[in-house]
Parts: sequence; C-alpha cells; structure tokens
Amino acid sequence: MISKDIGDIMDATIKDLMIPGDKVAHVQIGNNLEHALLVLTKTGYTAIPVLDPTFKLHGLIGMNLIMDNLFGLERIEFEKLENMKVEEVMNTEIPRLFLNDSLEKGLDLVVNHNFVCVQNDENVFEGIFTRRAILKQLKNHNEKLKNSDNV
Repeated sequence: MISKDIGDIMDATIKDLMIPGDKVAHVQIGNNLEHALLVLTKTGYTAIPVLDPTFKLHGLIGMNLIMDNLFGLERIEFEKLENMKVEEVMNTEIPRLFLNDSLEKGLDLVVNHNFVCVQNDENVFEGIFTRRAILKQLKNHNEKLKNSDNV
C-alpha cells in the first residue's frame, strides 16, 4: 500500500528525475525520414526528439507521422523516405518541461504522454521526463517506508 506521506517525492524537480539528453536517441533537423525511421526502428521507440545542431528542441518525430506521409492514393510511397526531411513532418506542438519545474507539473503532462521533453531557459534539450521515472520513484519510496516499518 502506498503511503499518504509522499511530500518528499513531490518536492523533487524535473531535473532530479529526468533521463539526461546524452542518453536519449534523437534526430536533427535536416535529416531525412529514412534516417529517422532507422533510428526509431533500431531503438524501438515510437517517437524521438528533433534537435538542431545547437541542440535546441524543435519537436518530435514518430513512426505514425512518418507512415502517414508515405501513404499515397494507391500504394505506400517508400521513395519519399529519402527525399522528405524530418522538419516537414515533425510535430512542433508538444508539451515541454523546464529543469526546475515541479513534479506536479510533470505528472500533469505524462498523464497523456509517455514522455515529455525537458529544456533549459535557452530551449536547449536537456532530456526527457518519463512515466517510468515517476513510477520508479514511487516504488522506491514505498519500499523505504515498508523497510522502516519493519525495523
């Protein structure tokens, strides 16, 4: 049973729980859809951040966006993969978090998203905040409470 005393968890910031950007697969603006599809397929992710050469966050590209752009009237047009660029099909209307945002704000956003991109005040990509991070934190907190009750 999860304790009602979760104040210390809620005091955490997004920075405390995010996966750092250097550990997150991404593509860059200017990459073609073939490259994005390869990265998505190799990593097994359904969506990844799109960054520019200065690591500023511009949006997300996902398998569904790529596939939607390959469907022609009579067939799947695979030749588009090589010629279309990530920025032509990426989603730019994405939720974003900042490093010092509260866990509560992060919780509100991951209710509807598997992960949310985290950026700094200059819009530079810092990492992702995931549902998994929250659940892991709650599980660890609950185990600590159980262990302290058994002492």
